[in-house]
Amino acid sequence: MRVAPCAVVAIAMPALGGCYYLQAIGGQLEVMRKREPIPEVLEDPTVPDATRERLGMVLEARRFAVDELGLPDNDSYRTYADLERDYVVWNVFAAPEFSLEPKTWCFPIVGCVAYRGYFDEAAARRHAAGLEARGYDVYVGGVPAYSTLGRFDDPVLNTMMRWTDADLVATVFHELAHQRLYVKGDTGFNEAFATAVAEIGLERWLTSRGQAEALAVYRRRIAFRKALVAMAEAAKVELEALYADGIDVGEMRRRKRALLDDLSRRAVEEAARRGFEDAGWLRAPLNNARLVSVGVYRSHLGAFRALYQQCDSDLSCFYAGAEELADLPAEQRRQRLDAFADAAPSSQSGTH
Repeated sequence: MRVAPCAVVAIAMPALGGCYYLQAIGGQLEVMRKREPIPEVLEDPTVPDATRERLGMVLEARRFAVDELGLPDNDSYRTYADLERDYVVWNVFAAPEFSLEPKTWCFPIVGCVAYRGYFDEAAARRHAAGLEARGYDVYVGGVPAYSTLGRFDDPVLNTMMRWTDADLVATVFHELAHQRLYVKGDTGFNEAFATAVAEIGLERWLTSRGQAEALAVYRRRIAFRKALVAMAEAAKVELEALYADGIDVGEMRRRKRALLDDLSRRAVEEAARRGFEDAGWLRAPLNNARLVSVGVYRSHLGAFRALYQQCDSDLSCFYAGAEELADLPAEQRRQRLDAFADAAPSSQSGTH
């Protein structure tokens, strides 16, 4: 997930003034300064055994990513950096009070994206407060990992180490997928492609290691995520109809709140029914900004899953098809993705 635009822009715009770019440069330099080669960390007796064990697993997954998934063979995720905080970046999402069209920000290299990233949480929240004062729904989300699209040698971060083994490995695959293919200005395409690669890669990784139980748990979580996304998409349809209704603002605000609260309630119930602790990104309190952030990351996942099935699970074919889509004009690309998703069997389709 999870390209932090400020991190990529940092090196591209050193001549630009302004606090935003200065914090981006400073944040990226901090990450680079704290990197240590993982083999050296593994030899350090002061490093906890659990950390060394998981970093060893990351190196195995890194080799698997190259040999079995065709992902870039570079120095990304071969170093480790302890930032001594819970997140590396905080992303700000915003949408108008009565619209599900996300606010976008445009940067060199990455193009226009539906979030703005900060290495400092306080700065992110100040920017969010300014947007909220202008009438936007806002959401600030901590990001444990990001990709600089191969422009730097991205490290494994301490912010990633509290995840399960499956999530840690999947994130390495996800971020390397961004380095394999990235379309400037198309966040939905980029995130869905990387998520599809991560899910495909993790299934292959767990299968290759004979971890049947972990694979079963992982598949249950994927099914749960798809169920949540289906609920969110249905709620979006209702909200869009409400926002187009032209009713009194006060009444529209009341109905909006009722719809969002109902969505969170049903998500909590679905989590409990499936044996999960919480409703993830649909937990309360919801607003338009949180809802559109769901779509940013899963908008075309079903299409990429369908492409993979069409390729008989051959990754070379899958990557070639994704690259063909990437070369299309934006609207034609969206239409092709929609066509893939519409043609997919219902058991395979899903939006992210």
